[in-house]
Amino acid sequence: MSMTVPSTEPAARETIVVSLPEGEQERVVEALLEAGFAVLEARGAADFAELSTLQETFRIVVVDASAAPRPTVEAIAELRRHGCRFTTLYVADGHAFDEVERAGITGSDELALRPIGGESIRWRVEAMVVRSSAEVEGGEVDSAVAGQALHQLNVGSPILAIFNPKGGVGKTTIATNLAAVLQIRKGKRVLLVDADTVTGHVALSLGIRNPRGIADTWGEQEPGDAREPILNLATEHSSGIKVATLTVDPLALPHLNADRVGDMLLEARTGVDVVIVDLHPSYGDVNLAIFAASTRILVPVTPDLPALRAALQLSRVAKELGVHDRLSLIVNRANSGVSVHDIEETTSLTAIAEIRSAGMLLVRAGNLGKTLVEQFPREKVTGDFDKLADKVLTLVGATGSERAPAPVPARRLSALLGSKVGASS
Repeated sequence: MSMTVPSTEPAARETIVVSLPEGEQERVVEALLEAGFAVLEARGAADFAELSTLQETFRIVVVDASAAPRPTVEAIAELRRHGCRFTTLYVADGHAFDEVERAGITGSDELALRPIGGESIRWRVEAMVVRSSAEVEGGEVDSAVAGQALHQLNVGSPILAIFNPKGGVGKTTIATNLAAVLQIRKGKRVLLVDADTVTGHVALSLGIRNPRGIADTWGEQEPGDAREPILNLATEHSSGIKVATLTVDPLALPHLNADRVGDMLLEARTGVDVVIVDLHPSYGDVNLAIFAASTRILVPVTPDLPALRAALQLSRVAKELGVHDRLSLIVNRANSGVSVHDIEETTSLTAIAEIRSAGMLLVRAGNLGKTLVEQFPREKVTGDFDKLADKVLTLVGATGSERAPAPVPARRLSALLGSKVGASS
């Protein structure tokens, strides 16, 4: 077989071996290359059996298991007996799914049920890379560890969590108007997620009727079932922002799974430039998973003692969680009480922006389902949000519109083996 000439520059990320039917293979390889992985294409059993002869280390094997479930699992086991250390993602049709599992896959391997797209495989691979990096000999890794590792990989668009353990400090005001400025004035594609499952009203404040709850059907699913992506469930606001709500059904709250929420946010980054999440004022499992996956945690605080105490508590908790370096303070309704200097001294956090009180402007805009930047683009408070957006983009390294470097082309395993034989003869 012919071999695509690889780039002379080294691959930035792990090598993934892909052996899938034609058509599906092309889509998966394209998605993995765009994510920065090095890809080694295996075509057929002869290629696959020779993987152990390569000097190159590969992290994950993505392999079709529908045609011959048991022989495929046995071939993976044989490869491991030759000393290769990797995890496997078996892709199977419904009729072969149970047979693959009965064939004796290991605890670190995973199954994917068709139909499944290239992006879905990519994000399964992303999660498997994290787990294989964090776990030891089949150990478990929780959502916080996975989120932390993915955060360090710095893949995908930034996730901005808006949080303060005290209510009434303007989290939703900050979230909606920051999203609008990023979308309208900074040219960013924004997904705004209302993750406040108790008092959240992002959709209401933006005039969105009958939003679809992301997690409202999870009670009917097994943990491994396919989920509809957030972007498919989001509603587009007049500003261009895509708005999604975690749940609109209070009865669905017991079914909320923190791992699923974190995974879906991480997956959503591939379709937008910025993800903003408005959180409920608590330290529940869902919020902790979102903290772990977030690039920055924006902390609105009003200039009053209860809000200061809450922000101080958050600062201490964040140190224990290992996310303190991601906190960024925003003084809302600035200059109407405690000074910004005293707020910074009390919380040991530096304010990245000051938002003046908007008063009736917010009420008038909200009654129309609009944001300040849409309804009052020339007001000084809108200028405050413009400055906040610039600061946030600088903090997350997303100020430019430069393209990512071209991925290293995929290589054919058969071509590598052929060149190896030629060199040794």
